[in-house]
Amino acid sequence: MLTVGVDVGGTSVRAGVVDEHGSLMDTARVGTPSGEDALEDAIAGVVEDLRNRHDVSGVGLAVAGFVAKDRRTVMFAPHLSWRAAPVAERIEKRVGLPVTLEHDVNAAAVGEYRFGAARGAHVAALIALGTGIGAGLLLDGKIYRGAYGVAPELGHLTVVPGGRPCPCGKYGCWERYCSGTALAATAVELLARHPGRSTVLARETRGDPGSVTGRRVAGAARDGDPIAQRAMTELAKWLAEGLALVADVFDPELIVIGGGVSESAPLFLDEAREHYADKITGAGHRPLARIRAAHHGDDSAIVGAAALAVDAAKAPGAEIGVTR
Repeated sequence: MLTVGVDVGGTSVRAGVVDEHGSLMDTARVGTPSGEDALEDAIAGVVEDLRNRHDVSGVGLAVAGFVAKDRRTVMFAPHLSWRAAPVAERIEKRVGLPVTLEHDVNAAAVGEYRFGAARGAHVAALIALGTGIGAGLLLDGKIYRGAYGVAPELGHLTVVPGGRPCPCGKYGCWERYCSGTALAATAVELLARHPGRSTVLARETRGDPGSVTGRRVAGAARDGDPIAQRAMTELAKWLAEGLALVADVFDPELIVIGGGVSESAPLFLDEAREHYADKITGAGHRPLARIRAAHHGDDSAIVGAAALAVDAAKAPGAEIGVTR
C-alpha cells in the first residue's frame, strides 16, 4: 500500500510517496502560498503530481497548526491562513482520495517512533525546529493530545517576557529564539551589533537583511564564519533552555530533534546537550533524557502522515495511535 504524506509548513508544502515500511519513494514540493484557496490548490497540486506517477490509496496531511480532535478541521495555524477550516473535507473534494489530518509534529513523532530514532521509547518528545517550533509527545507509541486536541504547544511558551514578537500574538515565545527563523533573526542582530566585522555572511548580505535565512546562516557556520557560529551558539543555548522545561514537565526518556534545522544538528546539538544537563532541575541528581536528531530529518512528518493514512485505510473511522 502506497500513500502520500504532505507536510504543510509556513515556508513550503512538501509531499512524498511512502510505502508501509516507511521508505520515501518520490517527492514533490512548492512554496507555501497565502490565502486558503491558494494553499489548498498547492496541496492538491503536489498530490496530483505524485499520483500521476504512483498508484496511491490515501493522503495524510501534516499541518503546522491546531487540529481538532476529529482530525478533520484546522482550528488555528499561526503561520498559515486557516481558521476553523474543514481542511480534510476540502482536500478530499479536490483530489478524490481519503484524507487523514494530523498536527505536523504529531505526525513526525509517529514517523520516528515507527521507523526512526524513537523506536521502543515509552515516553518520547519530538521537538521540530523549522519556521517555528512544533512539539509532539508519545506515550508508549500513542499520541498525547490533551483535553482539546492541541497539546503540547511548546513553541509558544514564553521564555523572554516582552521579547521578540511572535505571529501567534505573544512576545518572547521559545520559537522566536530557537528555530530557523530565530537563527536568521539572531544573525541579523549580531551583524547590526558588529557592523565593522568582515565576515562571509556580512559580505553576502550587506544592505539586505532579508536575505539572511536560517539555512544561509547554517551554511556560513559550517564554513567557519564567526557571526554565524555565534548565532548557532545562541540557538544551542535557547534549545537547552526549552528542553530543560520540557524535561521538568514531561520527564521523557528520549527527546528527538527534528525539522529543517535538525539537518544542521552537528553544529549545535552537542552544545545544547551540555547546557541542558546544567539547566534541568535537579541537575546531577536525576537521569537525563537522551537527545537525538531525527532519523528521517525534515521528512519525519511526511513519513508519519503517510503511515497514519495507511492506518485510516485499514481501520476507517477509528482514532488510531491516540491517548489523552
